[in-house]
Amino acid sequence: MTGPSLEPQRGRTLTTRARILDAARQELARHPDSSLADIAEAAGVARRTVYGHFAGRSALVEGLCEEAEGALRDSLTAIEPATSDARTALARFVVTLWPVADRYRMLLCLAPQDLGAEQVDGVLGPARATATAIIADGQRQGVFHTSVPPLALSRAIEAHILALLECVSSGTWTDDGTHTATSALIAAGVDGDLAAAHIRHLGPPELRGAREPGRPLNHAPSVRLGREARDRLRGGKPCSQCSPCGGQPCTCPDTAANRPTNLGTTTAPRT
Repeated sequence: MTGPSLEPQRGRTLTTRARILDAARQELARHPDSSLADIAEAAGVARRTVYGHFAGRSALVEGLCEEAEGALRDSLTAIEPATSDARTALARFVVTLWPVADRYRMLLCLAPQDLGAEQVDGVLGPARATATAIIADGQRQGVFHTSVPPLALSRAIEAHILALLECVSSGTWTDDGTHTATSALIAAGVDGDLAAAHIRHLGPPELRGAREPGRPLNHAPSVRLGREARDRLRGGKPCSQCSPCGGQPCTCPDTAANRPTNLGTTTAPRT
């Protein structure tokens, strides 16, 4: 059999595998104890087809972990080169990775025998390294509190975000990542109002410094906003104290009057 003739079959195989994983993701989110038979039914394939791709439940979970790990790596790659401000970097990091974390949050509900610590480390490793580096930068800049070492503070914020994901699963929390990012900044030691201002200045997804996976870093989308749209994104009118604004007291996080004077003081994010 020639090489080209194998391509359609390979494509169908990959499509079926992806459909099984997608069904598994949805079924396990609803019922963590779902069997392979349940997942096969949800995917619209025979049980033997599932076994043709995955030897058992553990192999299926491993497939989901590999998919989640790849999605996280793509999202990390899609973030523009680091900003000099660690507060903006942490906000952008959380907002960009939140959709992936939300998509694969069902992994948090699986029993320990399904998902071991080694698998968790494999999925979260690159994101953990990036978060720890951002925290360390923020502590050097004096914008994050320094009472906890960067690694420990990063893991504490991770636990906080994972807890919010569990709340999403239970139906007690919904978010697009912006409120989660605000709370992450507060946990790092940023004043609540200032944290909310940083999130507002990220703008909509296409302006948050992220690019489409595969798009070169020097070809990120460029969008110019009119004053009215810019004001709407920032949650207020423009001001005269900085160039992006123009008529009212400034709310920009980098304006001197709006910088925190006590990093230990936190307030709840505005909704």
